[in-house]
Amino acid sequence: MTPFAIKWVGVLINAINSEMKRLIRMSQFVSTLLFMFLLSVTATHAQLSKKNKSHELGMMMGGGYYIGELNPHNKDMFRNSSMSGGLSYRNNLTRRLGIKLSAIYGNVEYWDKNSSDPWMVNRNLNFRNRFYEFSAVGEVNYFDFQMNSKDWISPYLFGGFAYYMMNPEGYVQGSWISLQTMATEGQGTNTGNQYRLNSISMPFGAGLKVNIKGALGFSLEWGIRKTWTDYFDDVSSVYTDPKALLHQQGQLSVTLADQSLISERGSDSNQGMQRGDPANKDYYGFLMASLNIRLDKPATNCYK
Repeated sequence: MTPFAIKWVGVLINAINSEMKRLIRMSQFVSTLLFMFLLSVTATHAQLSKKNKSHELGMMMGGGYYIGELNPHNKDMFRNSSMSGGLSYRNNLTRRLGIKLSAIYGNVEYWDKNSSDPWMVNRNLNFRNRFYEFSAVGEVNYFDFQMNSKDWISPYLFGGFAYYMMNPEGYVQGSWISLQTMATEGQGTNTGNQYRLNSISMPFGAGLKVNIKGALGFSLEWGIRKTWTDYFDDVSSVYTDPKALLHQQGQLSVTLADQSLISERGSDSNQGMQRGDPANKDYYGFLMASLNIRLDKPATNCYK
């Protein structure tokens, strides 16, 4: 065999050895993953035993808040927020994992005149939104927790999806007026599409659960909802043409659209000037305290 052939045979052997080592490492990795998966399945099966399951009903009370054009810096989260509340049903699959269904009535209200930002004070807008939310979230307890047991406290995280029905309103001339049909930025007229009042959001947050006594428990929860609308407050982009708005909607729409104390353009109209920020969508959320009742009786040791 020539030196050239011997050289390339050696290169081929080294390549085969390197590939074999890579395959061995990969098989070890796959085996480890498979082993961990089997362990998790076994542990989950054990946790899903009857004694680790439970069902709860909760009554929630607290306050709502919002982040958007009338509260862009998140400084006044709970200013002017009214009482919010609702009901929840929690299905605890294990002592660590659960699914919660909730129905919540929310109420938020914000005014530019209460801002520390001079530009917002001059804009002089206001809104309130009374809305309903129906949500399904998954919960993960940091510690083992079950009501009517020795597990007395645990922090938890949650996340999921929600469907909300809103109705932003503006206060003018002594009355609250529904804003969607007013087309304050030209939505629903020849210059734009009307925004939706019903949509989905993504709730996420954290809380703390505490056992009080027997089947009675308490939880405190903070959560925020990401939306895909910028009209939770009816403020998003720029001032529309007041003449076109007057022709299509009437004087009330013109009054609601531009309540500035001083025109930014030095004329009677702010048409084309910034009214909101369409790049940032609105958020809403709740700080809720909940009184919870376990619906089922604790399982005895005869259940597996």
